[in-house]
Amino acid sequence: MTRTTAREIAVHLVFQLIFSESTAEELLEKAMTREAFSRLEDENPLYAEFPGKKQEEYISYLVKGVYEHCPELDDYISKYAVGWSHARISNMAVAIMRVAMYEALYRQDVPHAVAINEAVELTKRYESEDVVSFVNGILGSFVRNETPPDRDPIS
Repeated sequence: MTRTTAREIAVHLVFQLIFSESTAEELLEKAMTREAFSRLEDENPLYAEFPGKKQEEYISYLVKGVYEHCPELDDYISKYAVGWSHARISNMAVAIMRVAMYEALYRQDVPHAVAINEAVELTKRYESEDVVSFVNGILGSFVRNETPPDRDPIS
């Protein structure tokens, strides 16, 4: 499983958290099982392969991190969504931006350009072209104004 696939699964779980009373830990416990992946495999080929240990840790890290930093990430979304209330933004776009912002802020091994590009590509899969431009603009402004310069990736 690639990191891109693991990231998309993390976005799905972050999206689920929007509608759930569960904690990130509880959701991960239910969702990150071979049985859960088997049930979803027919609906979505993304779940055809169960993640290895490294990718499972990555998914868990993203979901737990977004959950813990959700108010901070939503404040950034609101700050850069000029003229848009948070309620007007689709839940999938919010989930994608939360993951990208979390990576830009807290993942030393993810260059900012990668976080933005991956978010834009995910948005293209789930949203209209207008939303893609919107997400790209918010993330670009956020990275320019809120994050330190890119770090050297950790090996």
